[in-house]
Amino acid sequence: MASAGESATPDALPSASASSSAPQQDFLVQYVVVRKDLWGSLGWPLGSVVAQACHASSAAMWLHREDEATQRYLAPDNIDHMRKVVLEVKDEAQLRKLSAQLTQGGIGHKMWVEQPEDFPTCLATKPCAKSEVASYFKKFQLSKAPIG
Repeated sequence: MASAGESATPDALPSASASSSAPQQDFLVQYVVVRKDLWGSLGWPLGSVVAQACHASSAAMWLHREDEATQRYLAPDNIDHMRKVVLEVKDEAQLRKLSAQLTQGGIGHKMWVEQPEDFPTCLATKPCAKSEVASYFKKFQLSKAPIG
């Protein structure tokens, strides 16, 4: 989610400094995309949806642990500065379509499929430079799962 001072839109870049003449900085980001129908028509509790997103995020980083960008993202001097953008898709079909597009584009990611039900719930990219991956996510909204 966007932290204090950042725009709530997934494509906004925070400024590199308070100066208006400072260049915008590209940064590493991990996108996490969850199915809106999980907490909508399927009635999943918020904690269960969050757990699915955590599974996907952890799995994507583990699968891409040797990747240079993942190592920089998880480096001790970056650990307090990690950025994630949590977005929502309508349903399983939209999630599968996004996964196929990411695969076709060579973007490392993990689609989390809950077992033993064999039920796709979300996906997470490996950490990437925002400039390399933002175009895949422009049409999706920040996740607004209801609390409570």
